[in-house]
Amino acid sequence: MSQPIENAAPDDLTAVSEPSQGQPSTAGRRPAGAEMARVLHTTPFRMALDASGAGIAHWKHDPLHDVVEPMSHHVIMAYNGMTQHMERRSGRSVARGTFRRGAVIIIPEGSSSRWDIPKPVDVVQLYLPHATLRRVADEAVTGTVTDLLERTGHPDPITSRLLLSTVTALERNGALDNLFRHQLIDLLAMRLLAAHTGSPTTFQPIVGGLSPKVLSRAVERLRSDSDTDVSLDALASDAGLSRSHFCRAFKESTGLSPHGWLRQHRLQQAMTMLRDTDTSVAMVAAELGYASQTAFAAAFRRLSGETPSDWRRRVR
Repeated sequence: MSQPIENAAPDDLTAVSEPSQGQPSTAGRRPAGAEMARVLHTTPFRMALDASGAGIAHWKHDPLHDVVEPMSHHVIMAYNGMTQHMERRSGRSVARGTFRRGAVIIIPEGSSSRWDIPKPVDVVQLYLPHATLRRVADEAVTGTVTDLLERTGHPDPITSRLLLSTVTALERNGALDNLFRHQLIDLLAMRLLAAHTGSPTTFQPIVGGLSPKVLSRAVERLRSDSDTDVSLDALASDAGLSRSHFCRAFKESTGLSPHGWLRQHRLQQAMTMLRDTDTSVAMVAAELGYASQTAFAAAFRRLSGETPSDWRRRVR
């Protein structure tokens, strides 16, 4: 199974969606990952892009004194390092801000500015195509949605925490990580619509869970060994719902998000194999789709409080 966040060279960072009718043209603009690779003179520490161009990247780079050219994505950043001051210039406009945990930077699609950041940076970035933002708005928002606001070191601990969670919550398991990332991107898009547009945003209320029949089909998909079956798009389409509506209805029915349910299911599978068979820990990890025994052991310990080997010895 593929890893959802992995090292990537600049040539790998070119995925971008075609502009749809009513969406601003992105002609002549670089995808965000490619522009960041150009201006930062490095490759991301970790990265994952979807076919739509939406993705998450973890960068560790040197001080920056350069112009970031217009990009074909909205870029949202959460800082993961020591506090430092920085400056952002757009024409005659100068914005001074502070990189710190709990603050975010937003570069709206198509904008350009010069950045002066004096110290090394550890930052997690969300690349959000306008089409993805528009889809989430169409699914969940009542009324007209205005453009994202430009932000420079703007306090927003909720968005910052959500974005930084990708660094610690991914488990190097294809199905789990893809589902987590897709849910998180939609959740972040909703947060941006709520907190970082020029007018108040009202979300359509979602009442009730899934019908027993639809829930049963969703659970069967989540139990599948196929990453295609457990994708958020497939789950929502099979239920005849939008992605955001499906996630909220599934949680209403089960008490867990689709990612949380699958994570718990994989843990139960692992425990059964460790308790009832002599299968090696490495083979259990491979059977459940983890990229390595180390990744599986770390995920198992986060949920159970014990390593797989220690848990097996105790229950036996």
